[in-house]
Amino acid sequence: MTIHPGNLKKFGIGQPVRRVEDQKFITGTGQYTDDILPANTAHAFVLRSPHAHATFTIQDIATAQAMKGVLAIYTAKDTTGMKGVACQAPMQTADGKTMPLPEWPLLCRDTVMHVGDAVALVVAGTLAQARDAAEVISIDYKPLAVVTSIADAIETGALTVWGQAPGNIAFDQSMGSKPKTDAAFAKASHIVKLTIENNRVVTNYMETRACIGSYDSREKRYTLTLGSQGVHGIQGAVATVMGLKHEQLRVITPDVGGGFGTKSFNYREYPLVLFAARALGRPVKWTQERTEHFLSCSQGRDNLSSAELALDARGKFLGLRVHIMGNLGAYPSQYGPYIPWLGATMATGPYDIKTMFVRCQGIYTHTVPVDAYRGAGRPEAAYLLERLVDAAARQIGMKPETLRERNFVKTSAMPYRTQTERTYDVGEFAGHMKAALESADQRGFKDRLRASKKAGKLRGFGSASYIECTAWGSGEDVQITLGKDGGVTLLIGTQSNGQGHMTAYAQAVSQALDLPADKITVIQGDTDRIKTGGGTGGSRSIPVGAVAAYRASEGLAEKLKEL
Repeated sequence: MTIHPGNLKKFGIGQPVRRVEDQKFITGTGQYTDDILPANTAHAFVLRSPHAHATFTIQDIATAQAMKGVLAIYTAKDTTGMKGVACQAPMQTADGKTMPLPEWPLLCRDTVMHVGDAVALVVAGTLAQARDAAEVISIDYKPLAVVTSIADAIETGALTVWGQAPGNIAFDQSMGSKPKTDAAFAKASHIVKLTIENNRVVTNYMETRACIGSYDSREKRYTLTLGSQGVHGIQGAVATVMGLKHEQLRVITPDVGGGFGTKSFNYREYPLVLFAARALGRPVKWTQERTEHFLSCSQGRDNLSSAELALDARGKFLGLRVHIMGNLGAYPSQYGPYIPWLGATMATGPYDIKTMFVRCQGIYTHTVPVDAYRGAGRPEAAYLLERLVDAAARQIGMKPETLRERNFVKTSAMPYRTQTERTYDVGEFAGHMKAALESADQRGFKDRLRASKKAGKLRGFGSASYIECTAWGSGEDVQITLGKDGGVTLLIGTQSNGQGHMTAYAQAVSQALDLPADKITVIQGDTDRIKTGGGTGGSRSIPVGAVAAYRASEGLAEKLKEL
């Protein structure tokens, strides 16, 4: 896209410009992982368990191995030199010890723990050949009893998923003051209670996961190409599994068709294709099928939560009790245990609550592992709190917006420190609520309701208010370089997966350097070219990445002025 010099500021920060990356996407010329096919590439297929919990014995592989095009079939015994998929965010149990972390093996040895658990990796000349061979492998499964919900898992006498986690409790943590909160409830005029379930959700991005592994025997170095939300996090996680130094593994991410948190993590297929590539001496590619996505990608939410709110006679909030139970699934995913705890840290939302006590537990079940997805714990907390406030308004006979306004943190109280040690630097919560209600024409709702009833239809009106914590990490290192053609190249360690980073970062650069878009090149997704990076997640790329890009551009502008 060409911007004439006289219109440079029209491409700067905040301007409504066309996204520079969209041309290739809407014309089908983007390049996703599945579009890449190195010479002599073999294709992998993962054989998965149809049972949520079973012991198994692989009875016959030889027949499948003899089929046309089959190059190798790998089982657990072939991967004994590698570690399992690691949890990077373990929580503590009530006694202060690190929670039990059962191994998440690359391939299961003799027991599967959820539907879709990986049993074998089949590699062949074509994907069809690999899939056909997988169907021939003879496996004797002996199904076992299962627990698939939080309610079932915590029942007295329930089946134990992992022996090292009695009662299926992975961790049990708390925050806040129980004595102070109990005292607030003792003097309350009203106590409101609510129990809700945040149902499990699946990401279902447009581009399923895919990866290509290759190995350079001369340099003794691996290359992993995949859709991700940040190459450096994947590099570290996969290198740990394989016992490699970071510099022994290059990670490349081309265009990405959606991430939503779920493409942030290491999955067993990534080290497996690298292992197979080295063993076979040729690139190995795996592309996830749509149905397979529901069985092998981390899922989200799945909380069972209870809350109690104490109010005085005027409707002022006195104290809050919350009990969050988060389903971790069968294995502790990369950040999975931290997610319900992260939600707990936002338990008071935009309200001035003087005392609170939150208990947070992680629960193991025979289900697909759960991890960060679209807000990672914070939407669950906001949903619970706002449902509770609505219930309180109904119980004490007050308008929901009146009750909210009465208890919002006041603008004059900023900066405000919550009971979970979050600091709110600014906020005008009553103001934004009033503006939202006016925009939604709350006053005209009764007329719309009458019209709906006359037409035999249902109509409701609801509102909610929340505050979010985003922009994770200590910062983002960026590099901006001036080329001989007068253009600049920005190297940054975030990763676009649909948000339009190429445009947003170019706008930040243009603002500082007065350059048109076609003179600005943004590079992401290559650990060889970009040495550090926090990736994209938690809404950090613009508040962290774009600010870093702008400041680096300002620095380059100052150097150019000096020269």
